[in-house]
Parts: sequence; structure tokens; C-alpha cells
Amino acid sequence: MKIAIIGSGGREFTIGWKLSQSKKKQELFFLPGNGGTNKLGQNINISLSNFEEINSFIVQNDIEMVIVGPEAPLVDGLVDFLETKNIPKLKIIGPSKQGALLEGSKAYAKEFMQKYNIPTAKYKAFNAQQLSSAIDFLKQLKPPYVLKADGLAAGKGVLILDDIKEAEFELKQMFDGKFGNAGNTVVIEEFLDGIELSVFVLTDGENYKILPQAKDYKRIGDGDSGLNTGGMGAVSPVPFANAEFLKKIEDKIIVPTIEGIKTEKIKYNGFVFFGLIKVKDEPFVIEYNVRMGDPETQAVLPRIENDFVDLFLATANKQLDKINLNISDKHVVSVVVTSGGYPENYENNFEITGIENVTECLVLQAGTKSENNKILTSGGRVLAVTGFGNSIESARKTVYSEIKKINFNKMYFRKDIGLDLL
Repeated sequence: MKIAIIGSGGREFTIGWKLSQSKKKQELFFLPGNGGTNKLGQNINISLSNFEEINSFIVQNDIEMVIVGPEAPLVDGLVDFLETKNIPKLKIIGPSKQGALLEGSKAYAKEFMQKYNIPTAKYKAFNAQQLSSAIDFLKQLKPPYVLKADGLAAGKGVLILDDIKEAEFELKQMFDGKFGNAGNTVVIEEFLDGIELSVFVLTDGENYKILPQAKDYKRIGDGDSGLNTGGMGAVSPVPFANAEFLKKIEDKIIVPTIEGIKTEKIKYNGFVFFGLIKVKDEPFVIEYNVRMGDPETQAVLPRIENDFVDLFLATANKQLDKINLNISDKHVVSVVVTSGGYPENYENNFEITGIENVTECLVLQAGTKSENNKILTSGGRVLAVTGFGNSIESARKTVYSEIKKINFNKMYFRKDIGLDLL
């Protein structure tokens, strides 16, 4: 089976790694891939935004399945575009453009949650012409103040501010283009105080399977200090999410979300990522994503023991109800290794050495490229080192021991991933 994976990050590498373990014969193509994916299949240098070129490649190479990794092509309608081409036998994993609005528009997502009684923070959405009303609403809230750009902002469009004057200033900045068109509408919501976790489902639009949950670490520095990043590591499972709490998540959040997707007649074959917060003992939705998270993928997928070709075929054929998901009891700690200076300015093109010496962990590549048989850095988040154990503590011990075998100039990683859960 010929399978094309759209994207170039750690998420796409990990999906490819799982597919490569299938008992079914498959040939993998990564569009465009990274320095590690070419060991799993073939990298094809096509831009994520060039839908016509993606379509031509699929047709010319008799691709039978496409898996769309990142959010931008989903929000821009790649799935709908490919479906209009009526390519024989092609199966697509990823939601339609309407489904992708759950991530592409925070205002739409909040309206959806409100309509289907899904617990979330109180909110209102405003545009630039409603600035004075937006400021009035801000003043009705208690600090801290939460401002969210409505559209995609590469994970940087959420601001949490303690001072009302600073909140008013940042609101004006957002309307003035701080996050480009993503900030044309701003969602202002009450702050929820609790502990965050990520829950994932795979759905065929009618049935769903709950994947392992994870906790990720967004700040650059130990102790959750410093700037927000795309994610510095993840842990799965999450010890504070016991069976009773997970049942609440399913009953109050997952089931009404899937029912809402069905009621709205949204075409949806793919992942739903629930960014949640546990307030006391109740779950609330902070946000939806319409794809797997990065770096959560690197901690979650290694715990799933199913054949991923079978899993995705069942999703595409609306037969997920016939699949029994097998989840490992192992604890996983995944630590992201970054270029020094990330998430601000950093340098690229440093040679990475020692990956081949890592024997007790997975090394899942992201911001890398391959040149002259060498692996070089080519992004902020370079790779994730994923370790396993019978406890978080033993998984941590393994991953931090093995990570020392890898080296490149100005390499950086957090030393405390999972430490708060011990």
C-alpha cells in the first residue's frame, strides 16, 4: 500500500514510524519530510500549501492513502480539495475544512461547545470595531485575563495577563495585527485555574476510539519558566487522570463532541485533540485541535500496540467500531531537544552526532535535514527522545541517561519533564 504523510515534524515522523511497523506491505512517502523520515520512506519536496502539486504527486504515484499531519493544510481545505478530484481508491485521514474550523476558529469552537453543552470557560468574541465593548467585558472579569486570537497563530496566539492595562494594550495590539489575520477576531474568556492535560480520539465521524492521554510542557525553562514554545516534552499516561475522571471526560466532552460532529453533518475522518484542564475534579475544554499534538504524539503513539495501517483503514472505511485498541501499560517520557535560542532566534546547520548510540529510547526526528550522509539541525525543535519504564520515574531515568549520547552545537533540553508528576 502506498501511503503519503503530509508534514515534516516530529508528529509526522512518529506516524511514519508506526506505519513502518505494519505487517502489511507498505511504501511511505513524506511531503516534504525531514532528515529522519527518509530512512522510513521517501521524502518528496512539495510545499504543504501547494495543493495542485500534492494532487499531481498522488495521482502520478498511485497513492492509496493520505494522512494529513499539521493543522494549516487541514484548515485551508486540503481534504476537501483532494476529494473533489475523485481519485480512485484514495483514502484520506484528516477532517474536512468545516471540521477543521474547530481548530481554525476559536470563536466557532466556543459556539460549538456552547451549543452542545460541553464544559468550557465563559467567553465573548469581539472584532476591532467592538474594541470598547471588548474592554468593558475585560473589566467584568477577574484577573488573570485570557486573550485568544481566533485563527491559527502557530501556538502563540494565546495571552494570559495579570494586569488590566496590559490586557487592554495587548488587545489593541492583536486587533492591529500582532498575530496577522488570526487576530481579526479575539476571544476573551475567564481564566480557569487547574492542571492541564491532553486527551485524543481517533474518529471516523460516527465511531471513536480514545487514545492514551498525555501531559505536555509548553514553557522553555525548567519549572515551567520562560517563554511559551510548541512543546518541550510530554508524559503518558497522566497519573492525576484516574478512571472516574476519564469517564467524566468521555461522558461530558467526548460523546457530545462526536454527537455534535454528526448532528452538524461534518465529514470527519481523523484525530480530535481535546486540550483540557482539570478544575477541582471537573474537566473543561480549553481548546480543540483537529490533529495529533506535537510533542504529545511522541509519547502517545508508542503506547498503542495496534497495526496503524489497519487502524487508519478502519477509520477511512467507517469501521472503527470493529477495532479493539490495545494500549501498553508502560509509562512514557518524551523530551524535546531544541536549538539554543529557541523559541526566539537560533542557528541551523549543526551536525547531530550520537543518534546511532541511543539503544534504550526512540529518537524521533523533527527539525532535521539530511546532507552528505549527515544529519543536520534545521529547526527550533530538533528531535524528541522517548523513553519507557514501569513508572514515570524509571522512564525519566532512561530518557535522561540516553539523551546524553546525542550532541550538537548549542543543544538544549529541559531537565524536569515529568518531575512534577512524581
